[in-house]
Amino acid sequence: MTRVRFAPSPAGLLFLSGARVALANHLFARRRNGRMLLRLDDLDEERRSQGQADAIMQDLRWLGVSWDDCIRQSDRLPLYQDAIERLKRDGLLYPCFETGEELKAKLEFRRKRGQPLVYDRAMLRLTDKQRRDAEAGGKRPHWRFRLPDRMLEWHDLVLGRRHATLAAVSDPVVAQADGLPAPILASVVDDIDSKTTHVIRGEDSAGNTAAQIALFEALMGIEPAIRFAHLPALTDSEGTPGGRHFGSLSLRSLRNDGVEPRAIAACLAGVTAVDAPPPSLEDLAAGFELSAMAQAKFDMARLLGANRAILRTLDFAAVADRLPGGATEAFWLAVRGELDLLKEARGWWDVVAGSIVPPIMEDDRDVLVAACETLPPEPWDTTVWSRWIAALERATGRTVEALLTPLRLALTGEETGPDLASLLPLIGRALAASRLGFAAA
Repeated sequence: MTRVRFAPSPAGLLFLSGARVALANHLFARRRNGRMLLRLDDLDEERRSQGQADAIMQDLRWLGVSWDDCIRQSDRLPLYQDAIERLKRDGLLYPCFETGEELKAKLEFRRKRGQPLVYDRAMLRLTDKQRRDAEAGGKRPHWRFRLPDRMLEWHDLVLGRRHATLAAVSDPVVAQADGLPAPILASVVDDIDSKTTHVIRGEDSAGNTAAQIALFEALMGIEPAIRFAHLPALTDSEGTPGGRHFGSLSLRSLRNDGVEPRAIAACLAGVTAVDAPPPSLEDLAAGFELSAMAQAKFDMARLLGANRAILRTLDFAAVADRLPGGATEAFWLAVRGELDLLKEARGWWDVVAGSIVPPIMEDDRDVLVAACETLPPEPWDTTVWSRWIAALERATGRTVEALLTPLRLALTGEETGPDLASLLPLIGRALAASRLGFAAA
């Protein structure tokens, strides 16, 4: 059975790059009738915020991403410690006493001389006496996994054939001086324990793959069957990488702006059509290919186009709790075709029920005065516009086209917008007369 995992660190908001990886795992598993694990990488104390973990899970559910199991690494420390002790017994770990500053100085020394930025294994030459002296002096070691001296080859489902000479890779730290397991060790242990078959993640993690494969082999005793797939960095429409944060585009900010989750999922998955509502997650999963997602670019114009297409299809019940208080179904049906984002509905609610200030239009004063004089009596329904504009044509001798812009500006403060036949009954006669009078002053 296909088993994948998404492993966010609950130390902040979920940004688009992380959402993309989560979506890729979800769609990949669902297409293959597999299972998805949500793993919270919260080994560090500052990453154990329940509030942040809850926020990430809320955002994932909102996007439509589901998981079959959930684990927290902070609950699994004994499992990692067992793996560390086993590697020690097998002679595959060695203690290191360098401080962070000393390691930085070593790397800088090698960098200035054009040498590979690889750990020099100096601590392998440590004598028993030197080790005892370091421990007696209060130093606590971190532990490195000694990589075998050989070449590794593997096939990445996105990047293709890959290889690495392990002699050119730093021996990874697997146990920290404070006793906590290092992320690379915990991740491998979890993947073995959960029987993960595919690791789908961002390309920024590709550099860890060779060391992880070596760790898999050391802990499992055989070459791992696990497959890796690394998605290139998310870029904008011009191919510029957006990085981890992609500006300020977190799922939470997009949600607050009124972007529909289906629009985000479609853009992240590489759907390019914007003239129709994007497919559901079920439809995306049915035809999902990692290669398409790897080539996807995040285009804000495409996102807004997809969102606009979705909003035009939503009925009032689907958005009622997100509209301004008092908004009616008639209001929603009138304005939904004008919205890129749901939050823009607030502006149109101000038009029909608020106190907008129209511009003073001296050049069109005669039209606006005539408009006031020909306003039909209430009650108003969807026929009021046709009755009013016909009377105004007769009174001014102007065409509908010539009358439309000054009337729209006076009534809404905007040059474009929803059909006035739909807006007028919502604005009402008293408010319409007041705005026409103000604009004609």
